Amino acid sequence: MRFLPDKFILALIAAIIAASFLPVRGEFAEWFAIATKIAVGLLFFLHGARLSRQAVVAGVTHWRLHLLVLATTFVLFPLLGLAAGWLVPDLRASAFYTGILFLCVLPSTVQSSIAFTAIAGGNVPAAVVSASASNLLGMFLTPLLVGLLLTVQGSHGMSLHALESILLQLLAPFVLGQLLQPLIGNFMRRHHKALGLVDRGSILMVVYLAFSEAVVAGLWHSVSGHDLAMMVAVDMVLLALVLIITAYGSKWLGFPLEDRITIMFCGSKKSLASGAPMANAIFPSQTVGSVVLPLMLFHQIQLMICAMLARKYADRKLKLEADKAAS
Repeated sequence: MRFLPDKFILALIAAIIAASFLPVRGEFAEWFAIATKIAVGLLFFLHGARLSRQAVVAGVTHWRLHLLVLATTFVLFPLLGLAAGWLVPDLRASAFYTGILFLCVLPSTVQSSIAFTAIAGGNVPAAVVSASASNLLGMFLTPLLVGLLLTVQGSHGMSLHALESILLQLLAPFVLGQLLQPLIGNFMRRHHKALGLVDRGSILMVVYLAFSEAVVAGLWHSVSGHDLAMMVAVDMVLLALVLIITAYGSKWLGFPLEDRITIMFCGSKKSLASGAPMANAIFPSQTVGSVVLPLMLFHQIQLMICAMLARKYADRKLKLEADKAAS
C-alpha cells in the first residue's frame, strides 16, 4: 500500500498541466468536446452493462447497512458541505466551493470500496451491494441534490440544458447497458481490465477538456493560493469527519465489526469515475475545471488514507487470529 499517487492520478495531473500550457482551442476544441461526449456515453453504457442484478438482489436483505451507507453518501456528506460554507466564510467566495458541494453529493466508488473492504476483512457481499446501489441511485439523486444545494447557497440551481445532458448523455446509455446486461454482462466482467481503459480514457478526456476551457477562461488568474490551501484543508476535514462518524456511529448502532468496516469504507468514498462526466454534463464548460479539482484531490486523499486504514484492520485481524491459534 503506497502513499504515492497511483498511475491514473499522475495521468490526471499530467492532463491538468498539459491543459494549463497547451489548452485545446477553436474548432478542434469543438470536435474534441463531441468526442468526449461520445466517450462519456460509452463509459456509462459500460457501467450499466457490468452492474450485476444478481449481486444487488442477493444483498437487499441487509437493508440497515445499505440504508446507513446511502444516508452517509447522500445526506451526511451534503450537510457537512453546507456546514463548511457556513463555518468558513471565505470558502463560500472561493471558486472551489461549488466543486466541494458537488463532490459531497456524488455516489460512492465501486472498485476501491470493495477492494478496501476485502483487504480490511469486512463484509464484501454487502460492500458490492452498497457500492452498486449508491452508483445506481446516484444517477438520479446527484443531479437533484446539485440543484438543491446550489439553490441553497444562492446560485440558480441546475439548468434545463444540464438536465437534458444528463438524460441523454448519462442516463440513456446507462439504461441501455442495463437492458443489454443479461446478454453482454458476463463478457464485460470478463474483460474488465481492457474495458477499464475506456473508463480512464474518458475521464482523462473530460479533465483535459474541462481544464482547457477553464484556462482559456482565466482559471489560474482568478484562483489564489489561499483558495487552493483552503480546498485541501476542507477535503481532508470532510474525509476525517465521515470516517470518524461512520466508524463510531455504526458501532453505537450495534453493527458487528465486519459490517462496520463495510459502512466506513463504502460511506466515505466519492466516485471520480462518475463525478467527472457528471460535472461535464451539469456545469458550464468554463467552470468544470474548478468543479472537478476538489474531487480529484479528494479522490487521491481517500485512496491514501483508506489504504492505511485497510492495512491496519488487516494486521489487527491477523494478530487476533494468531493469538486465537496460540491459545
